[in-house]
Amino acid sequence: MHEHSIAIVGASGYSGLELTRYAARHPRLRLVSLYSDRWAQEAAGDRLPLGGPAAALRYSALADAASTQAEIAFLATPAEVSLELGPKLLARGLRVVDLSGAFRLEDASLYPAWYGFTHGQAAALAEARYGLPELERERLRGARLVSNPGCYATATALALAPLVKSGLVAAEGIAVSAMSGVSGAGRKASEDYSFCEVDEDLRAYRLARHQHVPEIEQTVRRFAGRCGPISFTPHLVPIRRGILATCALRLLPGASAAALQSAWNGAYAGEPFVRLLAADKVAVKDVVRTNRAHLGLAVDERAGAAVAVSAIDNLTKGAAGQAVQALNCAMGWDETLGLDLLGG
Repeated sequence: MHEHSIAIVGASGYSGLELTRYAARHPRLRLVSLYSDRWAQEAAGDRLPLGGPAAALRYSALADAASTQAEIAFLATPAEVSLELGPKLLARGLRVVDLSGAFRLEDASLYPAWYGFTHGQAAALAEARYGLPELERERLRGARLVSNPGCYATATALALAPLVKSGLVAAEGIAVSAMSGVSGAGRKASEDYSFCEVDEDLRAYRLARHQHVPEIEQTVRRFAGRCGPISFTPHLVPIRRGILATCALRLLPGASAAALQSAWNGAYAGEPFVRLLAADKVAVKDVVRTNRAHLGLAVDERAGAAVAVSAIDNLTKGAAGQAVQALNCAMGWDETLGLDLLGG
């Protein structure tokens, strides 16, 4: 069985660390390069509990990543870095899985408002395929550039898309309240994310301007054929990892709990990483360190609303695990390869 050589760029961040662990045990992948300015020249085995050849790999500077000899590159880098590096690697014939937002939005004109930069890579943006297999599997097969979804976008779009497509709820007036563990902010030194600031606290942030909003709307619209503007409120909670998203949708005439549940059942039957539960049974602790998404649904007839609850691990299904799953899909492999032993 041929093993494909891979490089991980940004390997010392939280997503990069997860990717390194998953790739080291993936039966079809062989780690050959790790890039991190922070850990340059250190051995991977000194930083992670790795064995075999992967442990002997030494981290190289990020500036060297453009010349990697790997066949596949995972970019766990800021969007501006991925925007510059991704097209260079594609031009050299590599397959690229980008974990940033650099290629998530189909409309390049949205980037200045939501990401703060002008895009300028029209060819790569047109080639990118969104890496959420449960909703976009067919478009993802054979992709050379995979744009890995955002963590909030994953949790929210999985909950919303089949319900909106069913025609049983309104595509307008959707409101989402989502909570994320502190690792969602990345591995950086900042007073706002220090222990004393986040412990025993709960706060909303980036109200009405979170960069995952247009991505959620775009994903739901592609799957369901329609999606109005979504009100999205993210919160920071004092846990290491995990996301819980609560989505409120307005019921349309003829909607029922059974019909809405049927829409989810039809969309996710046979999906290895999606579990449908009672809404009050969806809990972050049950998905942490897994590639699973747990979804639950309740209908509030008095208020005329459906409430969809979604839980994922922001570093696994929301980042590194999904990147591996999306690569498996793009390559035509079993999507559970390298992820089947992850347990909560």
